[in-house]
Amino acid sequence: MLLSSKDSILLIVDAQEKLLPAIHQRDNVTSRMRWLAEIALQLDIPVLITEQYPKGLGYTVSALQEIIESARVVEKTNFSAMQEQSFRDVLSDYDKKQVVVMGMETHVCVLQTAVEMKQEGYQVFLPSDCVGSRRPNDKDSAITRMRDNNVEIITSEMAAFEWLHKSGTDTFRHISRNWLK
Repeated sequence: MLLSSKDSILLIVDAQEKLLPAIHQRDNVTSRMRWLAEIALQLDIPVLITEQYPKGLGYTVSALQEIIESARVVEKTNFSAMQEQSFRDVLSDYDKKQVVVMGMETHVCVLQTAVEMKQEGYQVFLPSDCVGSRRPNDKDSAITRMRDNNVEIITSEMAAFEWLHKSGTDTFRHISRNWLK
């Protein structure tokens, strides 16, 4: 199945300041998350952000500051956002069936949220270049497990081009000029 911009929401899970220093290839992960989130905003795809106990782990990384200003942020204490009623309420408000999930840590909050979303009937897509863990093996194992649970494993460029759907439009020209570099 392919992504559709009209049916999608972008979910950024726990990309928080105090987690970031320990994340393997953190600069690449945050760069790709920002890139895809900027495209989502250009395409009017809603962005939802979770923060795991922000008093202890800090708030969403400053590299995503412009994204935060256009997103809804939900605090949580459960590893899976789906275990938080406030998150479920916000998610259902959007009335979207496709969820592109990215964030930290891949093997904990991202995995649990993605698998439970899939179990609830959402079409879940994970851009593998937009997730991070402290150890590469944890990330790799989580991606394998999500794939085994029918989460679609994609890349950020796959998501962007599926959302864009075709070239030759004003939107494509604008995005390709600014972000497809």
